[in-house]
Amino acid sequence: MKARTLLISLACVALLVPLPPVAYADPPPWAPAHGWRKKHDPYYVGYAGTQWERDYGIIEGRCNRQAIGTVLGGVVGGAIGTTADREYRAVAVIVGSVLGAVIGNQIGKSMDEADRGCIGHALELAADRRAVTWSNPDSGLNYKVTPIRGFNADGRKCREYMLDVNGKGVSDSRKEQACQTAPGQWETY
Repeated sequence: MKARTLLISLACVALLVPLPPVAYADPPPWAPAHGWRKKHDPYYVGYAGTQWERDYGIIEGRCNRQAIGTVLGGVVGGAIGTTADREYRAVAVIVGSVLGAVIGNQIGKSMDEADRGCIGHALELAADRRAVTWSNPDSGLNYKVTPIRGFNADGRKCREYMLDVNGKGVSDSRKEQACQTAPGQWETY
């Protein structure tokens, strides 16, 4: 009788002791491991479906202004196209002609192509409510773009976003809207 009670007690204790979880070397196919995208899918898909070779730090919340400036090097007027050999894809830009009315004359004059490229690329790749920041060392201004929501207007993909600019006596925060006019080009209204 004692042996039977001891055996039942041991069986109950054995059931209470957790077993170590099974560890597999690779994640299951429905949940790839961190870094899978960079190894297997080199493109970042933009808000409107455009594929981009580089995210310029947008996904991590920081725009690599210098890299965008390098790509925009010889581009005039805010609208760019891909090169014939497709070495570079277009970097998303805000069309420069509307900047003065949208973000104010003083800030619009201080903004360069790289700043507009960062705004456009943030609209392309940043998730809703995910802030993207950068600084312009030439103007002394700091920027933060936070896409708020996406919507369609007149058959175009659009996004509402917050634009915060500060530094050198400037402190401005505005809610703006921009719509895609062509792959990689956004026009504010």
